[in-house]
Amino acid sequence: MNDATATRATRRAMLRAAAAFSVWGLEALIAPEACANALQVGGPAPPAVLVALDGRRIATADLLGHVVILTFWATWCGPCRTELPLLSAYAAQHTGQGLTVLGFSLDTAEDLRKVQLVAQSLSFPVGLLANSTLPGYGRIWRIPVNFAIDRKGRLIDNGWKDKQAAWTAERLERIVTPLLNNHSS
Repeated sequence: MNDATATRATRRAMLRAAAAFSVWGLEALIAPEACANALQVGGPAPPAVLVALDGRRIATADLLGHVVILTFWATWCGPCRTELPLLSAYAAQHTGQGLTVLGFSLDTAEDLRKVQLVAQSLSFPVGLLANSTLPGYGRIWRIPVNFAIDRKGRLIDNGWKDKQAAWTAERLERIVTPLLNNHSS
C-alpha cells in the first residue's frame, strides 16, 4: 500500500467515525424529547434520582407509598420564586400524609450559593438538575414545570401538558390533595 492509499484509508476511517458520532449525537439530542412525549398520565412514572445539596441520593423508586411532586425551578425564574414558598408550605403541611417534594434547580454549579440560599427556606430537598438523573422526562426547557406521582408510582400530572405550569393553592388542592387522602392509590 502506498502513502496516498494509506492516507485515503485513514481519511475514510476518520470520516466514518465522525459520521457515526454525529448520528449518535443527534440521537442523544432527539431521544430526550421522545421520552418526554412518551409520558402517559396513569402510566408508570419514569424513574428520577435527586442528588440533594447535602449529597443524599433520593430515588423515586424508593418512594413508593408516597405521593411525590417533582418540581423544576431556577433562582432567576420569577414564577418559580413565587411558586416555591407556596409549594414549601404545602409540603410542610402534608409531609405526615406521605407527601414528598423533590426540587431540581436548573442553575449551574457557579450559582450554587444562590441555590443554597433559596433552599434554606424550603421544607423539601433541593439539588442541581445537572447532578441528578431524570431520563424519561425529556430536556427541561420550560420552568416552572412539575410532575405529580401517586403512591403506586403512576404519573398523575404531566407538567408538559399543563396550560398553567406553576402550582397554585387551587391546583394543589385539585390534583395532589385527593392523592394524599386516598391511601389506596
